[in-house]
Amino acid sequence: MRVDIWSDVRCPFCYIGKRKFEAGFEMFPHKDQIEVNWHSFQLDPNLETQTDINVYDYFVERKGVSPEQAESMHRQVTQTAKDAGLQFNFDHSVVANSFNAHRLIQLAKTKGLGNEAEEQLFHAYFTAGKNIDDPETLVQTGVAAGMEPNEVREILSSTAFAEEVKQDEQQAQAIGIRGVPFFVFNNRYAVSGAQAPETFTAALEQSFGEFEKENKIIISEGGDACSVDGNCN
Repeated sequence: MRVDIWSDVRCPFCYIGKRKFEAGFEMFPHKDQIEVNWHSFQLDPNLETQTDINVYDYFVERKGVSPEQAESMHRQVTQTAKDAGLQFNFDHSVVANSFNAHRLIQLAKTKGLGNEAEEQLFHAYFTAGKNIDDPETLVQTGVAAGMEPNEVREILSSTAFAEEVKQDEQQAQAIGIRGVPFFVFNNRYAVSGAQAPETFTAALEQSFGEFEKENKIIISEGGDACSVDGNCN
């Protein structure tokens, strides 16, 4: 069965949601029968990378809140992340467009490394305070996820995987996704936001139960046949 996840690597609740989904996934007994597929979603596609401004000032400018409110909101998110086992360092975060990071994820998906790329990019942005729009940072992140450095450099120097990013976003729009993280189970059930691990476990159990019923082979017996023990009748 397939689980599709739309996410932006600049979204703090996407990283938190990833951890909560993983915790719920660990409680699910049929993990080996689940395929997780990550999809691109840019929360702010028009954002310009700005290495000379901190995230608090950007938030003040973008949301129209006071500096005190901006810092308080980020402290709350940092605590939520800590509760999920993550360390956020907003003091060192770089305001960066995520489009090229999503192209890297699309490359990783072709190699079965989508989850690894997501994890490394989240860590680079929220924990390590790296510029996820910087080519060399993306090369290092790609290598950490298991990719070859020259291949990553090649796609970053071209427009490769740009169309795949746009297709993911168009699919999200068709589904009606207006925020991330967004999880779709077996193309039928959806969970929006970084919900409790138990919510993800319940969604997995319900959707997998229906998946098994839909894919169960009904056998009509009684015809002549040979069995594995060599008997033919």
